Amino acid sequence: MKVRPDCYECLQRLVYQAAKLAGNNEQIRERATKEGLKILEDNFSTNEVTIVIAAKIHEVIKEITGNPDPYRAMKDKEMTIARELYSDLSLLPAEAASRRRGKKRRNLYKGDFRDYLKLAAAANTIDFFREPSFIEEDIRRPVNFALDDSEQFEVKLKDANKVLYLADNAGEIYFDLPLVEWMRQFANVIYVVKPLPVQDDATLEDIRKAGLESEFGMVINTGTASPGIVFTLASEQFKREFESADLIFAKGMGHYESLSELPGQGKFFYCLMAKCKPVADSLGVPVNSYVAMLQ
Repeated sequence: MKVRPDCYECLQRLVYQAAKLAGNNEQIRERATKEGLKILEDNFSTNEVTIVIAAKIHEVIKEITGNPDPYRAMKDKEMTIARELYSDLSLLPAEAASRRRGKKRRNLYKGDFRDYLKLAAAANTIDFFREPSFIEEDIRRPVNFALDDSEQFEVKLKDANKVLYLADNAGEIYFDLPLVEWMRQFANVIYVVKPLPVQDDATLEDIRKAGLESEFGMVINTGTASPGIVFTLASEQFKREFESADLIFAKGMGHYESLSELPGQGKFFYCLMAKCKPVADSLGVPVNSYVAMLQ
């Protein structure tokens, strides 16, 4: 998805937010803001993809402030909220009690593909621009897909050998795991995170901090600390796995914005909440709609 005029304001807000989070020194913060806005001015074009511009903004702000992870505190809070909400939404009372007693988790989930897909989609309400109270409110609401190709995806999944699951925000990992485990009945599922911090995107460090590394199985990274996927910067390993995968399960708007520029041929499955007007318009749905779309 190419840049829309409305994207300018969002990217501008990103500059101010990232610079503010990156450091307390006012002079350095002002310099980071100035350079971030310059990147925006120099690169904003309807021929560009937003995540490419956002990646450049984050890179220059990290470099100037010397802070490799401006969103760390925000991400830690997000993961704490997500973990608590996940326990409330997904565990049966007896299982929740067992967990509180310190027993190792075993077969805590029940339901079918639709249940797990909705659980994963609900977590995509998490966003670094949104207040935690709004996230908590939205994540507890029932999920109804404005676009729903889940049946077609399920059919394809049962004939697949390998699926790449592209993770989005760090707090979503708890909600992704049941779906990853269910999908593993039919295919080898590789969970894909970012190699280094960018915004509040999930990294291997986040999975380890949550104690879930062994449960996700094979985890690789994209090779580039960018929102979504910037293929010119991605690692050779990621590109090989991407090309050889039968299906790409893509969480979040950043992945939609990047992958929708490629010919899908029924390989890409987007699971997201359309949280901004440009993405919602591109998909033909109202803002804040849930989408489960095969491309």
